[in-house]
Amino acid sequence: MTEQYEVIVVGGGAAGLSAALVLGRARRRTLVVDAGEPRNAPAAHMHGYLTRDGMPPAEFLATGREEIARYGVELVRDRAVDVAPGLTVSLASGRTVRARRLVVATGLKDEPPAVPGVAERFGRDVLHCPYCHGWEVRDRAFGVLATTPMSVHQALMVSQWSKDVTLFLHTVDERELTDDDLRRLATAGVKVVPGEVAELVVEDDRLTGVRLADGATHAREVVFVAPRAVPRTDLLERLGAELRETPFGAYPVVDETGRTTVPGVWAAGNAMGFAEQVVNAAAGGYRAGATINGELLMADLDATP
Repeated sequence: MTEQYEVIVVGGGAAGLSAALVLGRARRRTLVVDAGEPRNAPAAHMHGYLTRDGMPPAEFLATGREEIARYGVELVRDRAVDVAPGLTVSLASGRTVRARRLVVATGLKDEPPAVPGVAERFGRDVLHCPYCHGWEVRDRAFGVLATTPMSVHQALMVSQWSKDVTLFLHTVDERELTDDDLRRLATAGVKVVPGEVAELVVEDDRLTGVRLADGATHAREVVFVAPRAVPRTDLLERLGAELRETPFGAYPVVDETGRTTVPGVWAAGNAMGFAEQVVNAAAGGYRAGATINGELLMADLDATP
């Protein structure tokens, strides 16, 4: 048996729950399929969300699940493994569900650089977003692990939160830095250290330094990295959605409401872009939900004799 819903939302993070909240309040029969793998799970707190600044991500999601339940939205802890034309979604549990509209809010996965200590400390004292964590680690000794020439931009950004910043070039050749890069780094007071990083030094469950392959160790308290972003766009690709290449991976082509090139399918949150913070993701989910509800309403009115 294939169960029928008006809207299926795949992904139970900020974007998916926000879309579901709007749809539930609009009295749409809505299902949220949540695999329970939020991008910000490693972080103890989230920041930059007005009235929710400092709130633990797990608490934020738990509150969101309680809110959508008030409006009759169904949420299942399951994984969408396939989707077929006609918006028929197959779940890992064996359940098959169909909808008139689909919201893909599956987010992305961060893959930190393969340096010993980085993955283990990620979200604690190994960070990637100064807007998310810069205030909490302000004025400490920062390191920036360069994996692309764009890491120069990251080093310049984090210099707003500390005047003690060292850029470890790691896999970046010093010759790849432009004259503008070097001038800006010098102006910002960022020290540049060539050479491959061998590992992070951790003592008493605390980051204390960065050790190079030649054995030299530099005392650091916080390290910023640029994880490889892996967009979870499998479902969109199966439906033939058009994707666009960016420096942070391939994301769906969408309009201002998150509508993809596949009729009846929307993307929201990090499923549509790398830089969607929690507050942006929630707003995007809201826009998608409201647009879908209006579209369904007009479709039903137009179908009525």
